[in-house]
Amino acid sequence: MDNWDEIRTAYNVARIGTVSGAAEVLGVHHATVIRHIDALEDRLGVRLFQRHARGYTPTEAGDDLLRVAQATDDQFSQLAGRIKGQGDAVSGELVVTSLGGMSHMLVPVLAEFQQQYPDLIVRYLTGDRLFRLEYGEAHVAIRAGSVPDQPDNVVQPFLKQKFALYASESYIAEHGIPGTVAEYDSHRFVGTDDPKSRAPFYRWLRENVAAECVVFRSGDVHAMRRAVQAGIGIGFMSQLHAAELGGLVEIHAPLDEWLAPLWLVTHMDLHRTTKVQAFLTFLKNHTKRWDAI
Repeated sequence: MDNWDEIRTAYNVARIGTVSGAAEVLGVHHATVIRHIDALEDRLGVRLFQRHARGYTPTEAGDDLLRVAQATDDQFSQLAGRIKGQGDAVSGELVVTSLGGMSHMLVPVLAEFQQQYPDLIVRYLTGDRLFRLEYGEAHVAIRAGSVPDQPDNVVQPFLKQKFALYASESYIAEHGIPGTVAEYDSHRFVGTDDPKSRAPFYRWLRENVAAECVVFRSGDVHAMRRAVQAGIGIGFMSQLHAAELGGLVEIHAPLDEWLAPLWLVTHMDLHRTTKVQAFLTFLKNHTKRWDAI
């Protein structure tokens, strides 16, 4: 195809559904978008879109073009991600991703790392979805649970978080401390709102504490931690975070079955770059401090 700009324009119109939306993403005037679409349709001799009051809808030919353009755009994104990680300097962007509940651990590390390398732009991405390392969406991922098995990734054991049950001093003053697990059903608990959570400590909670005793439930780990701090009930927290917060009393010591393994994941094409290796080394050194808590 002679003009990739026209194909890229059509791809974004198909993806977003409006000329104005595509123009905003591409950083061009809406007239440029219309001109690209008209030129591409003239060149191919076929209508790629049905025009209507709400926007543009791809025709069958447009859908075919969308699939090809999507694959090409993904390949360009992958290439861009690899190029960003090349070179000997620790500069440019460093993109790190993890679950949001790990920010209390990672943000101080990222801040200290950036102080050593002030030319670095740090992007810390959190969320439930897996950011695609193979497409350059992140340089380093810190993932929890079973061993990640995505192809072409380098996976290293990182840290085993120790979780225990905690209550605030205010909760204990009002409700006391349960002496045994058998007494838990006479206490109040903070837990996840996901009844199918695979976290080992929440499976244990479902098996050992009556559902009606879990009086505060949330899908937000930060909200659950604040609820324990506020004295709403007894809840799980990593020993590291509990030590940082203070004012909490350990109700049940960690069990081996509650351990939450963390993994460092990088893509094989970026793993050996200077920037990624510098950060991995820096992060692993911090792990020694965490293990001491």
